[in-house]
Amino acid sequence: MFAVYAAEPNADAPLDSLTVGERPEPEVPDGWVAVTVSAASLNMHDLWTLRGVGIKPEQFPMILGCDGAGTLEDGTEVVLHSVIGDASLHGDETLDPKRTLLTEKHQGTFADTVVVPKRNAVPKPAGLSAVQASVMGTAWLTAYRMLFVKSGLRPGQTMLVQGASGGVSTALVQLGSAAGMRVWVTGRTEEKRAVAEKLGAHATFPSGERLPERVDAVFETVGDATWSHSMRSLKPGGAIVVCGSTSGPNPGADLQRLFFLQLRVIGSTMGTRDELSDLLSFVVEAGIKPEIGLELPMDQADEGFRAMNEGETSGKIVLTR
Repeated sequence: MFAVYAAEPNADAPLDSLTVGERPEPEVPDGWVAVTVSAASLNMHDLWTLRGVGIKPEQFPMILGCDGAGTLEDGTEVVLHSVIGDASLHGDETLDPKRTLLTEKHQGTFADTVVVPKRNAVPKPAGLSAVQASVMGTAWLTAYRMLFVKSGLRPGQTMLVQGASGGVSTALVQLGSAAGMRVWVTGRTEEKRAVAEKLGAHATFPSGERLPERVDAVFETVGDATWSHSMRSLKPGGAIVVCGSTSGPNPGADLQRLFFLQLRVIGSTMGTRDELSDLLSFVVEAGIKPEIGLELPMDQADEGFRAMNEGETSGKIVLTR
């Protein structure tokens, strides 16, 4: 079958490992289902896989793609939940110490067919296209959990999103605006800040600029480059919700400010299947249209990967079949 895959790990030149070609048809174990892929979206996790982060060398070749939407054999349209945990455990699968994602142990969605546990194929609402649905499983689910499960924010409070153009950031802007938050965003360029304003941000600021007032919560995906600004931007008792650290994983913690102002630092990773189902319902009911920065046929995946690697697009990059 057709697939876009990492041929081998390449830490120094990850895009050199990106391969478009044929892979064997997958087997379908008991309790799993085959999904014919209609659309799939890129994540930074795919670049990490190309670099060999979080995956052993012997697991290559690995088909890329955590997210996607498609159809089951009976024609049911589904959205894929990429967190795969122990089927015998109940509760929050993101806390399963043995959880994994598509592309870590199991082949991903950039292919004609992907195989997932039956519960990971979530019915797609009729109000979402396959392209829109294909971005929900990682970036949008991560944003939903950060905002509605972890932050403790209430409608009317002020949230700051660090970084205006990434997939999680644009989802946070759209979700926060739809839920009645006052949404502030930082961005490195006027173009990126304009995108955030178009998506519903109430105010935007250059990266690192002092804000007019302190906020109730900050949403962090950047890490070292923005951490000090995030800490300085919080009201006493406020929270930083962190799901990533693309600019570096070890920012200065500013512990004196942390304890004196009783700030909270909250980690957040992905989301549960039930949260994905709730997210899909909310997006449809609120009339939210996910920001798609670039849509390409899957055989032009290399163009999408270059754009993501260079930060050229705002919103999500989607590959279609």
